[in-house]
Amino acid sequence: MDFTKLSKENLEHEKKKLEGEYRSFQSKKLNLNMARGKPSPEQLKLSYPMLTAVNQESNFISSTGADCRNYGMPDGLPELRRIFAQMMGVDADNVVIGGNSSLNMMFDTVSCGMTHGFSGCEPWDCQKGRKFLCPSPGYDRHFRVTEYFGFQLVTIPMMPEGPDMDKVEEAVKDPSVKGIWCVPKYQNPTGITFSDETVRRLAHLKPAAKDFRIFWDNAYCVHDLTDTPDRLASLWEECRKAGTLESVFFFASTSKITFPGAGISAMACGDENLKEIRGRYDAQTIGPDKLNQLRHLYFLKNFDGVKAQMAKHRALIAPKFQIVESKLEKELAGKNVAKWSNPKGGYFISVDVLPGCAKRVVKLCADAGVKLTAAGATFPYGKDPDDSNIRVAPTYPSQEELGQAMELFCIAVQLAATEKLIAP
Repeated sequence: MDFTKLSKENLEHEKKKLEGEYRSFQSKKLNLNMARGKPSPEQLKLSYPMLTAVNQESNFISSTGADCRNYGMPDGLPELRRIFAQMMGVDADNVVIGGNSSLNMMFDTVSCGMTHGFSGCEPWDCQKGRKFLCPSPGYDRHFRVTEYFGFQLVTIPMMPEGPDMDKVEEAVKDPSVKGIWCVPKYQNPTGITFSDETVRRLAHLKPAAKDFRIFWDNAYCVHDLTDTPDRLASLWEECRKAGTLESVFFFASTSKITFPGAGISAMACGDENLKEIRGRYDAQTIGPDKLNQLRHLYFLKNFDGVKAQMAKHRALIAPKFQIVESKLEKELAGKNVAKWSNPKGGYFISVDVLPGCAKRVVKLCADAGVKLTAAGATFPYGKDPDDSNIRVAPTYPSQEELGQAMELFCIAVQLAATEKLIAP
């Protein structure tokens, strides 16, 4: 039943029926929060053994001979740097371990560009009209960082292969364009993994600005949900071959591997950028939290341990993605009121409803007790030009709660569509 082909009379009939179903959900007085991609309590329990991995009987001496209870080791434990190097596909010698948040490392790197600049270039703060490219729909917190520092945010459409590279290559001809945000594998929220061609074209970009930087946030590099996961080409190797390694900063974390509030982050970059970053951290801190690094090392042990941990996460998460996808397919397929992604990993499903309906859908859900990510959040400045994209985060609710939430969501999508199609 294609809603867009129904007569006004039939649309009115569907609307009345949907309003009854919606009122039924309102009477249930639900209280569910699906606004962010948070691990569920069951997922957090997977890392409980890490809390006791370090105790009074532990060996606190690192492989370099340093006491992890004391100052020092600004780059982090070598073994942990090797794990992150394998996760990110970079050289371990170029990895620096941070605190619990990779977003904090990204913020700090942008701040470094603002105050001191990169590779001998003047600081970004001294340059007027500076811009940053934002593939959209994308990660709202990325956009917030560059908005905070006063960049003009430029929307780049997301295509099935990644950012629209024709538009990226055209945009970087402008010397005021200083960087681009990228979530290359299972992108937030679309679930897209950049194609080999997209990775190659990013490595071979010829920006007019010498201080242009790619912020490569590989947040979901090990977050596969199927037996046939997406494969991401190595930007590190492509840049090495192209001689453009200094144009990229790589980031990852254990936020959705262990504890989001007490994980480990890491970044990597070329040798010249690394000098800038190390100089900044040398002034900023005497040493990172090596006890938390030690906890992670004793718990995960190596990259195989990371993969084993992620298999446990997959067992909890994959059925929830299946619930969302089956509800969308059952209730919305063929009605021409929505289309959605079917990602092989990551934390989100992206739904595009009829233009002009996303805010209405989110409000309908909120008024019936289910909080979703704000409509527009996946675009710069929180403004979706079509008011159509909604990010669905399946991981936190229980399967029963998720089933209820998606039933309501599908009713809201259809109800908003009938309202729009009936309206003059």
